[in-house]
Amino acid sequence: MTCVLNGKYLADKTAAHPYLARMLDLPDYYGGNLDALFDCLTEMGPRVILLLGADALEAGGGYGARVLDTIRDAVRDNPYLRLEYGEARP
Repeated sequence: MTCVLNGKYLADKTAAHPYLARMLDLPDYYGGNLDALFDCLTEMGPRVILLLGADALEAGGGYGARVLDTIRDAVRDNPYLRLEYGEARP
């Protein structure tokens, strides 16, 4: 299964977690914070996350960069999870 995430929706803390919950089909008990995101991602079965616009998240720093770091950490801990990058669409 492949989930496509657009980085432009990850930079704002308030908007990021509902977006992640919907796009990644996270469980109802998802706590809506970075620790809960890490926990859910490390428990997932086989999945590819295609992240569009990761460069902008890194360059912008802030919350989006923290989300990206959390996803990368989860990918390192979960052998069934893979992160791929793509260009952001206008």
